[in-house]
Amino acid sequence: MAFMNQNKKTLHFAYVCLLLLSGCASVLIAGASGGVAYSVTNIAYKTIPCSIDQVDLANRLALIKMGIKYVEVIKTENRARLFAKTSELKIYIDLDKITPKSTKISVDAQKNFLVKDKSTAEAIINETDAMLAKD
Repeated sequence: MAFMNQNKKTLHFAYVCLLLLSGCASVLIAGASGGVAYSVTNIAYKTIPCSIDQVDLANRLALIKMGIKYVEVIKTENRARLFAKTSELKIYIDLDKITPKSTKISVDAQKNFLVKDKSTAEAIINETDAMLAKD
């Protein structure tokens, strides 16, 4: 009986370590992703030195270029939340006004509740940034 309790403790410890390490791995990856960082929840984000309206327009153009279907946007004074989708992903894009001339973009590309597509999230941010560079 004591052996089974020890195995359960070891298994629980392994799960906790896996959860902690998965968050650390996403933080470590941030340095190699071309200026796009990741939160512990695997949401890609970057602050861009442009107004929220400029980033909003560039983001919509980026989605069109990438063939991602824009669904809707909910706007407030300092924030815009865009919803988009592909055949396999639900994409949530948050634009937060930091200053009148800088905006934080966060992209959460979800395959399902647990699985996220970091490469697509990063590509959306990089393509939005590229659209702004064309101006």
